[in-house]
Amino acid sequence: MTAAQVAAETGITIDQARRLWRALGFPEMGNEHAFSGVDADAVGALMSIVDSGAVDFDMAVNMTRGVGQTMSRLADWEVAALAGRVEELEAGEHSTGSRVGSALRLIEELRGPFEAMLVYAWRRHLAASVARMEAMGAAHEDLHTVDVTVGFADLVSFTALSNEMDREQIGDLVEKFEGRCHDVVSVHGGRIIKSLGDSVLFVIADPASAVAVAEGIITVIGRDARMPDVRVGLASGAVIPRLGDVFGPPVNMAARLTAVARRNRLIIDQTTADLLPAEDFETRRLPARPLRGFGLVEPVAVRRR
Repeated sequence: MTAAQVAAETGITIDQARRLWRALGFPEMGNEHAFSGVDADAVGALMSIVDSGAVDFDMAVNMTRGVGQTMSRLADWEVAALAGRVEELEAGEHSTGSRVGSALRLIEELRGPFEAMLVYAWRRHLAASVARMEAMGAAHEDLHTVDVTVGFADLVSFTALSNEMDREQIGDLVEKFEGRCHDVVSVHGGRIIKSLGDSVLFVIADPASAVAVAEGIITVIGRDARMPDVRVGLASGAVIPRLGDVFGPPVNMAARLTAVARRNRLIIDQTTADLLPAEDFETRRLPARPLRGFGLVEPVAVRRR
């Protein structure tokens, strides 16, 4: 089917069909016969939500974009993770004689259980997200804003180090860094918002727990002789959750603080320091230094009593 045929079958305009296709992250196909009944069924299912009045078309496109971006990254992640297993299959006695053949066979074996896991994980995270919004609504009239502590952890001298590594070593390093950070953040009830290879951004509701996360990351990364050093910055305040990301001054402040932190050290902003229980933590202002976008700022060092 062409895009025009999909549009005609589902009762939408060709422009709407193309908007949905772009939102999923795919290039426009023009008049090519690039679609099938499966594509038409997906569009029809989405438009049934719009027709019900639950959401309008623009909101449906926004939600579709979130699915597209998430699934694209997940697919790339899975393919990279499975590449080694494909090579093992090709080297074994059950080789298909083709990497593509081995990859397709492996995907077919994983498809059913993994699709079930996708739905399960989505439902669990949806419930958790609704719970966070309910808690946020108890403290704010504006459900688009939430008070959190934002953390930014950054590997020291990653660019120079990666220039000395081969591709497999870089991949292993990034995987260990992200995996260990994810585990530490999750244990303390926080969420990884995004990772950039040599850095991670996380949010957590409780400032004291944020310090525990920072300490944990420094322990599992910076104290491991096989890993680079790490720097962590924390800042607290109101952020706007949008498109799976968070925006606002605390996000920028956490990143700026990380850039001036010492190796395997945590520094925080004054807002976070004021929120920490004085009986558990000791804070000390550091000399003022210029932070891009904030002017002169006095970072704060923190340690447990």
